[in-house]
Amino acid sequence: QVQLVESGGGLVQAGGSLRLSCEASGRTFSSYHMGWFRQAPGKEREFVATINWSGGSRYYTNSVKGRFTISRDNAKNTVYLQMNSLKPEDTAVYYCASKPSIATTYNYWGQGTQVTVSS
Repeated sequence: QVQLVESGGGLVQAGGSLRLSCEASGRTFSSYHMGWFRQAPGKEREFVATINWSGGSRYYTNSVKGRFTISRDNAKNTVYLQMNSLKPEDTAVYYCASKPSIATTYNYWGQGTQVTVSS
């Protein structure tokens, strides 16, 4: 069982920055692939970014490339999402998720943290 707890959301003006954190329980965090997703009101949940177990591979959805950075600290069981140059369309509930291998689906999810970007 893996528990994920997100933090760091809030209200920010367009052009501002936020850093989301996701702390995981369990001793196997360093072997998990981690991802960030988001869901805006009235929209389906969408993929934002993913990072492999070592941090050596990272992928982003096109709309956040160059603005968001995913990273992890396996010693702290934490994955981060640094969000810069925020836009109103980034407003959403952000979720972190984990999966045991690159070929599986995400099977553990956090409760989400709200990010609101004002224009």
